[in-house]
Amino acid sequence: MADHTPNKDHVGLSDTFASRRYFHKFEGIMQHMLRVAGVMEAEGGLTRDEVVILTRYATKLTFTFRALSLKYLLVGRETGRFFGSLTMDARDSGFPVAEEIMTMANDAQQAARHLEDMPSVEALKDQMVHTILSDRKVPTKLQFALSQRLYYEDLAKGELFWVQNDPEAEWMVTHSDGRRTFRLHWASYDSQVNLPVIYMMEVEDSGDIGLPKDTRRWPEVQAHLSAQALGGLKLLTIAKGFDEDFDDLHPKRLRRFHLGPMYSHAFTQQAGPLREVLAEARAPKGQDWALVWTEEELVSDRVTLEKSRWFSTVEREVFALDPFGGKGADLGATRVERSIILPQRPYQVLEEKNPPGFGSVRKFVVSPKGRVLQY
Repeated sequence: MADHTPNKDHVGLSDTFASRRYFHKFEGIMQHMLRVAGVMEAEGGLTRDEVVILTRYATKLTFTFRALSLKYLLVGRETGRFFGSLTMDARDSGFPVAEEIMTMANDAQQAARHLEDMPSVEALKDQMVHTILSDRKVPTKLQFALSQRLYYEDLAKGELFWVQNDPEAEWMVTHSDGRRTFRLHWASYDSQVNLPVIYMMEVEDSGDIGLPKDTRRWPEVQAHLSAQALGGLKLLTIAKGFDEDFDDLHPKRLRRFHLGPMYSHAFTQQAGPLREVLAEARAPKGQDWALVWTEEELVSDRVTLEKSRWFSTVEREVFALDPFGGKGADLGATRVERSIILPQRPYQVLEEKNPPGFGSVRKFVVSPKGRVLQY
């Protein structure tokens, strides 16, 4: 059951069981995504360090969805307090809208105070038992209080995926000339499309102090990259801007992972072939979904020298754009690869229908036992 908000594309999950099924579905999808990363590592598409980074963000997303599931655990029940329902983007992404993540960040800032004012988990459970045995009533209001207590406990633990996840740096190698290469990674929950987006950049550092320890440059780099974490910007725009703003930092490789959209016959209303595939598959509960995963990559092709000030020069990167079909400049990337993760039955229907545009999409299929195979 879904209540439409003023934005017709955003739907409130106001039915208890629908809300719980939605969160359970996402918890499973995140686990499958980690298995896909493992398959890509085995075939050389990702390194072990890159898988670790992706796993961290997927784990943060899992914790975020779990916290939201606790917040809305009693949605649709008479709790004595109106607190709304989860709002999801049913038209475009299938994910919760960004406002949910923003509200959760605000709740997290006040989690400690809320926890101080609330009874403990044990006290609430004791009260629930007393209500059941003595009053012979379902302790819905106490169940709600317990769900909110657990929600704030999860927020207090941290390690959640926020609208803005600040850049971190990891040393990769020190070259013979003393230059160091760092891998920077950061993430955002794009409010324009309601999707999580993960970035990785390999940067060669010709500065005197290693970037993460440089108290002048590192905060500037973090602020710069966070401000550029917009899915609508081309990788070429992001990399060129970075290259021009930091003369002693040289971006050699930039990648962006878009997680989603998520398609589900039960929850989303997207148009296109995947909706038809899921409708025809009539998959069992929990297997009526598909997750699209897009990776964009931009690599430096060569270096040129450019005059700077009176008697000095600086290095500038020249990036390689996709040479096929003349689309490189339009894409702003060297390579774009689309993948889709889906259970076995929807995959069989997808193969039978063979809709246009899916021939070049990598397909990762989840077996009923949870194994992931690439086709």
